Amino acid sequence: MNEVKFPTEMMEQMATMMKAMMPTAPSVKPNKNGYEIRTKVLEMAQNNVWQDYHAKWGAFETTMKKEGNEVVTTVAMPEVPGADKVLEAANKFYEFVSSGNNSSKQ
Repeated sequence: MNEVKFPTEMMEQMATMMKAMMPTAPSVKPNKNGYEIRTKVLEMAQNNVWQDYHAKWGAFETTMKKEGNEVVTTVAMPEVPGADKVLEAANKFYEFVSSGNNSSKQ
């Protein structure tokens, strides 16, 4: 290293070294509290349930059949998920995370 004569040059060298080290320094992220974790799990469950609903919406079933002299059309639509479905999915996610078990119970 070069010999430094003035304190300002020393500070500039220190700043240059710190900038060079920044990409290798680990980023510090604070841990989330229980409420934040449960909120995130609930958000994930809601997204999952609605994605499932939209996938089923694209594949709804329509059938037509003749009953006597009438043609009967039946449309089978997916059930719109409510809060119960979201909470059920959230409980499954939370159980998976807290138990660390990879197998799903169905």
